Amino acid sequence: MQVTTTHIPDLKILEPRVFEDSRGYFFESYNQSTFQQNGIGLAFVQDNQSSSSYGVIRGLHYQLSPHAQTKLVRVLNGTILDVVVDIRKGSPTFGQHYSIELSAENKKQLLVPRGFAHGFSVLSEKAVVLYKCDGFYNKESDAGILYNDPALNIDWKIPGDKAIVSEKDQVLPLFKDCRNTFTY
Repeated sequence: MQVTTTHIPDLKILEPRVFEDSRGYFFESYNQSTFQQNGIGLAFVQDNQSSSSYGVIRGLHYQLSPHAQTKLVRVLNGTILDVVVDIRKGSPTFGQHYSIELSAENKKQLLVPRGFAHGFSVLSEKAVVLYKCDGFYNKESDAGILYNDPALNIDWKIPGDKAIVSEKDQVLPLFKDCRNTFTY
């Protein structure tokens, strides 16, 4: 597995070694030993999966400490634009966002550490997203940032008239007003 660091500290892209032949392909999407050899010492405790159609924007979500989660995100079907925002106070990239296309075809995964808001938009007709978490969901710790906050200036690659956003996500606070318990 190739592990690539991004310009944002602790945010990593993982690309598995894919073995293809006439039958199809095989790859390890997660191997605890390989992760540990690459300095990623996590114990995942929960898997979440979603299915969404073109134009859906989910996010930007995170959980506050002490129930914060690291996520390992990948796509089983389709293509998404995966987006994270560094909300760790004191980080050299505080308030900056990073985006990457994840797809069933490219098989890339994004490791989203604690202290990042996370969301994605669906660029294909349909997408199935799976992410592993190193902490359990806790409703009281649920928090988020408005996906279209002008201060963040995120290009979700979806025309405004095609965006499908939940009522919950439409009323999340701006970045400057979000609940935040993270420090770098």
